[in-house]
Amino acid sequence: MPSASPTGGVLWIVATPLGNPGDFSPRARQTLAEADLVLAEDTRRAGLLCAQCGIPVRRFVSFHDHNEAEKQPEVLRHLEAGGTAALVSDAGTPLVADPGYRLVRACRAAGLRVVPVPGPSAPVTALSAAGLPPLPYTFLGFLPRDAAGRAALFSAFRRTPGSLIFFERKDRLRESLEQAAEILGPRALAICRELTKTHEEFILDRLENAAEAATDLLGEITVIIGPPEESGRSSREEALSVLREELEDGGKPRECARRAATRLEGWSSKELYALAREL
Repeated sequence: MPSASPTGGVLWIVATPLGNPGDFSPRARQTLAEADLVLAEDTRRAGLLCAQCGIPVRRFVSFHDHNEAEKQPEVLRHLEAGGTAALVSDAGTPLVADPGYRLVRACRAAGLRVVPVPGPSAPVTALSAAGLPPLPYTFLGFLPRDAAGRAALFSAFRRTPGSLIFFERKDRLRESLEQAAEILGPRALAICRELTKTHEEFILDRLENAAEAATDLLGEITVIIGPPEESGRSSREEALSVLREELEDGGKPRECARRAATRLEGWSSKELYALAREL
């Protein structure tokens, strides 16, 4: 096994379990025990995990989105003086939708060593067992909280080949998936809940059935939306946009619907006529 002991002036990026303590690697355990500082998003949560796993930590330092800029100079001075630090997130691999990127960049710029201690990662764990196409895939992190931000994000990746992976809160899941269905069109869906924990669950469905699939779910959720389907149809949002353009150009709704049908995939002029009347 490669040496896990930190040496002077090193920042270690340490992956921690998603939920099952058995996934804590021996190298990660040893690194956390020997580092001068352990930088943690939630020091209480990290402390409970280390106590549960019998890892004696010398000192925890709070390090999260809201204090990263404030704490960074202190950490850099510690490392430049020959000290060591280990960065952990609440669960999984740090920097993957978690704070730490700016610190790593600053360490690289200062010529300090940054060493990864790999391990669990929720996006990869979900993808490995969901049965959806694994390559290529795009990880979107946590979705924006507001509907407009989510719509902009889904629209930006609508034509991206491969699967889309993201995290979402259980209370926003249904609304987010309904938005995704409207913008991305028919696709395969996997809702991966409580990964590696006692109540781990993979819900395999269709994105267009999101309202039913996303009801009354608990725990931490990772979502995978499959790639665009070759026989897919243009999204409702795109159909509305094209119809608006045609209506602005002039003509009766039925005529506009016929013109729009030539610009869209999978929409009949009859369907578009009904949509035009809604507008």
